[in-house]
Amino acid sequence: MLAVSGVRKTFDLKHSKKKTPGPLDPREEGSQFHALRKVDFSVPQGTILGLLGANGAGKTTLMRILGTSLKPSAGSVKLAGFDSVRDANEVRKRVGFLSGTTGLYNNLDAHELLRFCGRMYGLSGAALEARIGALFDELEIGEFAHRRIGTLSAGMKQRVSIARSLVHSPDFIIFDEPTTGLDVPTAQIVLNHIERCRQAHKSVIFSTHHMHEVEKLCDQVLLIHKGLVRFHGTPAQMKAQTGCMHLDDAYLSITGERSAPAKAHANVFAHAQALEVVEA
Repeated sequence: MLAVSGVRKTFDLKHSKKKTPGPLDPREEGSQFHALRKVDFSVPQGTILGLLGANGAGKTTLMRILGTSLKPSAGSVKLAGFDSVRDANEVRKRVGFLSGTTGLYNNLDAHELLRFCGRMYGLSGAALEARIGALFDELEIGEFAHRRIGTLSAGMKQRVSIARSLVHSPDFIIFDEPTTGLDVPTAQIVLNHIERCRQAHKSVIFSTHHMHEVEKLCDQVLLIHKGLVRFHGTPAQMKAQTGCMHLDDAYLSITGERSAPAKAHANVFAHAQALEVVEA
């Protein structure tokens, strides 16, 4: 189980020149920028949590803290009882992290890369080869497994990146926008694999801007807006809380980014529904 308690992250601001006039970002206080403020949530085993928020909301900062590449300014992150700061090496053994900046070695092929990464986690011999074979089957990598990575398409590289993140069979997996830029068939391969992770009783956090992915896969939703948790619950609860039929409308309602015409249309729709109930 992942338990996040009171996590905050603050960065020092360096004002090299006078700021242009405009509204002050509420996360800026003097010489500090509060990227995250008191984030609390938990993810049980076998749960998929969708991490939502606009670009710059604090999602990447949170994921880096969960993956131990950043330390929180306050609060704690515990995975299977291990503290992300005090027991960072133990946490890393149990985490698979895919981000948009996950590096690949273009002169290697996929099989060579996974063999190299697997050995870094202490795997070897038949066990490592079996693990690589299983990932190649699940992510449909076999047909290009021995081509240099530098010659692969974006979708092929993404599948190799996912395999690299999972070669050590982690119990907790972080996917940062894993389907961005992928065609429909490749995105479906990725989403199917995330579903299999849940079936294997692994915990998954994945950030996405595609609400249909959240509705299809997620048991929980965590919505971060300007460093604050604005919602944590199920997709159904998120729609019920806002009275919206669609998750994207619920998102906009919670973050306050819903336009006035959209709100007016929603009010008209709700009024029409009420009239139908009265007439019935």
